[in-house]
Amino acid sequence: MIIMTLEGIGISFGDTELLRNVTQGIEDRDRIGVIGINGTGKSTLLAIIAGALQPDEGKIITRNGLKISYLPQNPVFDVRKTVLENVVQNIDQDREFWNVQGEAAAMLLKLGIEDPSVMPDTLSGGQRKRAALAAALLTPSDLLILDEPTNHLDHEMIEWLQEQLAGYKGALLMITHDRYFLDEVTTTIWEIDRASVYSYPGNYEKYLQTKQERLDFALAAERKMAALYKQDLAWMMRGARARSTKQKAHIRRFEALRDREKIAEERNVLLESLPSRMGNKTIEVQHLAKSYGDKCLFRGFSYTFLKNDRIGIIGPNGCGKSTLLKILIGEILPDEGTVEKGQTIRISYFGQENEELPDSGTVIEMVKDHGEYVRTADGLITASAMCERFLFVGSKQYTPIAKLSGGEKRRLYLLRVLMEAPNVLILDEPTNDLDIQTLQILEDYLDHFSGIVIAVSHDRYFLDRVVNRIFSFEGDGLLHQSEGGYEEYLARKEGLDLEETSGSAGTVPSPEPPKKNKKYRAPEPRKRLTFSQQREYDTIEGVIDELTEKSQKLEEEMAQVTTDYVRLQQLSEEKQAIDAELEEKLERYIELQELVESFQ
Repeated sequence: MIIMTLEGIGISFGDTELLRNVTQGIEDRDRIGVIGINGTGKSTLLAIIAGALQPDEGKIITRNGLKISYLPQNPVFDVRKTVLENVVQNIDQDREFWNVQGEAAAMLLKLGIEDPSVMPDTLSGGQRKRAALAAALLTPSDLLILDEPTNHLDHEMIEWLQEQLAGYKGALLMITHDRYFLDEVTTTIWEIDRASVYSYPGNYEKYLQTKQERLDFALAAERKMAALYKQDLAWMMRGARARSTKQKAHIRRFEALRDREKIAEERNVLLESLPSRMGNKTIEVQHLAKSYGDKCLFRGFSYTFLKNDRIGIIGPNGCGKSTLLKILIGEILPDEGTVEKGQTIRISYFGQENEELPDSGTVIEMVKDHGEYVRTADGLITASAMCERFLFVGSKQYTPIAKLSGGEKRRLYLLRVLMEAPNVLILDEPTNDLDIQTLQILEDYLDHFSGIVIAVSHDRYFLDRVVNRIFSFEGDGLLHQSEGGYEEYLARKEGLDLEETSGSAGTVPSPEPPKKNKKYRAPEPRKRLTFSQQREYDTIEGVIDELTEKSQKLEEEMAQVTTDYVRLQQLSEEKQAIDAELEEKLERYIELQELVESFQ
C-alpha cells in the first residue's frame, strides 16, 4: 500500500539545483537506502519527506494519519531539559509515562549514554546523535526516516540496530554509507545523481549490478546520439535551408541533439598524492599505558609498525581508540611507555571533527594555501585541477567552506590531509560522513599507498577491504591482535580467546571451528575464499602481468647499455628484484588456484 507519493519535487540553494522533478512512491513495508555523492541533496530529500523543509516546487501526498519519526543529520535538543527528558517528550504520551521513561533510559544505556540525567550541551556530537537515534526509534511511526544512523556507533551497536530495524513493522527510509548495513537492511536503493533520483530494487549488492547495466545502456545511447549529431552538424554546415517540411524536421532534430543533456562517464575522486620516502626505522611503541581517573584505557601495549602495515583498531565507544591515535601523533602524552619515530616518518592525521579546516575562505583558497601547484604521482597539477579531482568542479571551488555540507567538508578535509604527502596515514573514523563513491576511491588509493595505514573504524566493509591486522579493545585494558580483516577477527573471537600482542608482528594461531554466526560465514570448514583471499585472487593476475612487463622492459634496456657497466649493474639488480617478486607472486597464484579448485 502506498503511504506517500512525491510528485515533481524540486529545490535549489542559490545557483545549485539539488533536486529536479523527483517523482517517487513509498509503500508501507519499503526498506529504502538513499545514496549519492556528498552535497547532492540526500539530507535535503529526507528533510522534505519528513516535513522539516519545504520544496521550491512539487508536492507530497501522504496517507491520512501517517505518523513519521525523523532522525536528522544534526539533531537539535532543548538545552533546558535533560537528555532523558528530550527523548521522552518525543514519544507518544498516551502511553504510561514511567514505562516510556524506563524504555528510553534503557535504550540510552544500550547506546552508550550511562547517565541520562545529564544536559545535552555536556555530550559530544556522537553522543547527541545516539540520543536522538533513541528518540527516533522509540517514537511510534508508520515511516521511520534516519539520516546516517550508523555514524558514531560501534560494531556491537550497529548489529543491535540491524536487529531493531529487522523487527520494525513500518516503512524505512535512511541514508547510510555502511555497505554491509545497506545489504542487511534495505530492499530498495534510491540514488541521487545530477539532481535526479533513480530507484533500484534490491539491496546494495543488487544495486551495483543494476546501476552498471543502466550506465552501460545510457552511454551506448549517448554514443549513438553523438554520432548522429556529428552527421547533422556536417549537414548544417553545408548550408542547409528550411525549404521543405523534411528539412525543417531535420533542423529541429539537430537542435534537439545539440541541446540535449549529455551523459558522461561517472566522475571519480582521484587520490594520487606522492608519499614521502620512509627509512628503516618506522614507529616503535613500548609499554604504552593511559588512564583517566580510575578508568584504565589500555596498558602494556608494545608494537613495532612495519612498512606497508595496514592496521585496524576496533572496540566499543569510549574504550580509548582515539586516545591511542593521539598518543601516536604526539597530541596526548601516555602515562607510561614511549613512542619513537624514525627521522623520515611523516604522519598525516585524519580526525573525526575536521580539525584542520579553516573557519573562513573558499575551497580553492584552502587548497592554494599549499601552493598554486600540487605534486602528485602524475607530476605537478594546478590547485584548481586538484579540486576537480575531488569533485569540487567549477563554481563549487569558490563556495565558502562554511556553506559546504558535512560530507563535503569531510571530503575537503581528506584532500588537505593527502596533499601533505605522508608516509604514515592515521585515520580516525574515516568513513563517517564520506559518501560511498569517495570511500571506494579512498580504498583503492590505500591499496597503492606505499606507507603505513592505521585506522580506527566501525565500518566492517572498510576493515575487510583495507586492513590485514586488527588490534581490538576487549574490556580488559589490553590490545589483542588478530590477522586479517573484520570477518577473520570475528570468526577467531568466536572460536578462541584472542592473544595479547607482545610487540612484534606475530601471527595468531589458527582457530578451532567457531560457532555458527548468522551474520558472517564461519571460515571453518571453509567453503570459499576469505574476503582478503578473494581480493588477492581477483588482482594477482594483473600484478603478475605488470611484473612480467617490467622484467621484459628491463631486459630490453639492458641489451642497449652493454658498454655502460654502472648502469648495467643497476638494471641487473632491479631486474633481479622484480624477478624475485614475480616468482613469489606466481607461487602465491598457484596456492590460491589450488584453494579455489578444492572448493569446487
